[in-house]
Amino acid sequence: MTGKTAIEELEPPQLGRAGGGSATGSGSPEGGDGGPVPRGTPQGTYVTGIWLALASILMFFTALVSSFVVRKGLSNDWVAFPLPGILWANTAVLVASSATLERARRLLARQALNDFRGWWGVTTALGLLFLVGQLVAWRELRAAEIYLSTNPSSSFFYLLTGTHGLHLLGGVLALLYVGVRERQESLRVSRETAVTATSIYWHFLGGLWIVLFLLLYLG
Repeated sequence: MTGKTAIEELEPPQLGRAGGGSATGSGSPEGGDGGPVPRGTPQGTYVTGIWLALASILMFFTALVSSFVVRKGLSNDWVAFPLPGILWANTAVLVASSATLERARRLLARQALNDFRGWWGVTTALGLLFLVGQLVAWRELRAAEIYLSTNPSSSFFYLLTGTHGLHLLGGVLALLYVGVRERQESLRVSRETAVTATSIYWHFLGGLWIVLFLLLYLG
């Protein structure tokens, strides 16, 4: 019995049970009970997500434009009508909103937050103005008794401008969201990520509208 007791006293302590848990199973460099410090989602993840969303939107509008071209050339019932003149002003407003958005982004990069808020608000207002102008264009067509079912050309006009307007409304909501959230200084990184993703989406819709407007004008 005496020999066995001596051997037990000479045995080294088991790993993971000595010295207050200095050797842990997780191997976390942070140590403690909290585990690794959580990190936010990288900005590249959001940018990749927005590009994937834009790819699906692009395929959707490509299908609409293809249908427009094919339908126009298949029959003789296509009757052109003069586009409302306000569409030119709407196009200028949307182009200007892209310029003000880029101005806001550069100010944010320089941490000029007050100026950033002002130009971001101007962009949001221009986006709302564009949507109001599109509604005015629809009202002018209705006053001229040109409705969705009047002719294939009018059907495509309402379809193209309506679907683009809905997507742009989503962009306006994103602008409003960033404009409210950016006031929380603790979310500075999230704010910059949101600004980048929103800007990509907004510029895409601006370019898409120019293509659609030329299509409708020439068609």
